[in-house]
Amino acid sequence: MTRSRAYRKNDQAWVEQKNGAIVRRLVGYGRFVGAEATAALARLYEVVRLHGNLFQPSFKLREKTRIGARVIKRYHPPVPPVARVLAHSGVAEADKERLQAMLERADPVILFAGIRAAQEELGRRVDRRGLNARSEEPVAVDLQRFTLSLKTAWQVGEKRPTHRRPYRRTKPYPKRQSMLEPFEPQIRAWLEADPAVSAASVLERLMSADPSRFTKKSLRTVQMAVKAWRIETAGQIILDGDWIKRAPLSSPAAAGEDNGHLSAQNFGNIRG
Repeated sequence: MTRSRAYRKNDQAWVEQKNGAIVRRLVGYGRFVGAEATAALARLYEVVRLHGNLFQPSFKLREKTRIGARVIKRYHPPVPPVARVLAHSGVAEADKERLQAMLERADPVILFAGIRAAQEELGRRVDRRGLNARSEEPVAVDLQRFTLSLKTAWQVGEKRPTHRRPYRRTKPYPKRQSMLEPFEPQIRAWLEADPAVSAASVLERLMSADPSRFTKKSLRTVQMAVKAWRIETAGQIILDGDWIKRAPLSSPAAAGEDNGHLSAQNFGNIRG
């Protein structure tokens, strides 16, 4: 229900109420696009229509009395809509016979299992939205699996497959260009020439090179970048393995000829 009546400016609240009580409870809040999603929605509403009209009791207002500010409402006994149609005198007998035959053929358990199967298909379409969308066969109604699930359904409550689906991003995150990217080769050259240079000194050099781009507020960005580059350089040095060969040794005896181990003094020099 998406339209309100003409010249009724307060009708939209009632329309949204029906959307929430009927449509959203069945379908959820996912977005469905395409002919396959339309067919899945049609399969859902086909079984929902029969299940609701044939087996779902509903109240019907009989009278409403207002006494001052108090409103008293009285209802008819709750019965399914098909029972009201069969009891109505204005309905033709041929139509009543057709409805009665439809009621005898229908099975509420099979209809409810069909509702859950259609909702499961719609839930999978929500998970496959975006770039991962692909066509698949409709979910088949498995009556045995559905009846077995009813044994434990009361423990966790009703869980519709179309509700509370986990969000999975399908589009890649856009990569924003860093303000340091054009100056990355120059900064790496400064760090190789003087590994002990601080991030504040690097920022001062960048401010001299491009005052319009860099200010003192860019210190945290430069610190994070310099720290990441130093960690990367240290990992490459350790994985290379040549640093232990280039370490200074005081004497051949101190080189660890006994079992190939370094002395504690030389090991301290290497760590330094």
